[in-house]
Amino acid sequence: MRPEIKRFSDFAEEEGPLEGAKVKIDSILNQEIFVTGYKVKKSKYSKKGSGQCLTVQFETEEEGKKIFFTGSSVLLDQVEKYGSEIPFMAVIKKIDRYYTFS
Repeated sequence: MRPEIKRFSDFAEEEGPLEGAKVKIDSILNQEIFVTGYKVKKSKYSKKGSGQCLTVQFETEEEGKKIFFTGSSVLLDQVEKYGSEIPFMAVIKKIDRYYTFS
């Protein structure tokens, strides 16, 4: 008799990529979105800003799941501080040269 075979998903701790069509952050400014997840990783463009890249997964009623990428240090700080509150509704605003949740 063969011992019970484990499935990779039973013991793996890696998270898969966030799902959704990619959009530019400017295309969703001042619109209410339903934030459903995020990931922070090292940016390919580490010479600018914090060197981190934030991926945000969100949904809209009309279009379903989407994601956007940003190096915004303000948005990074906000998701690290309030990430435990996800899922939540938010509006992304551009104030001068930075983006913020409101």
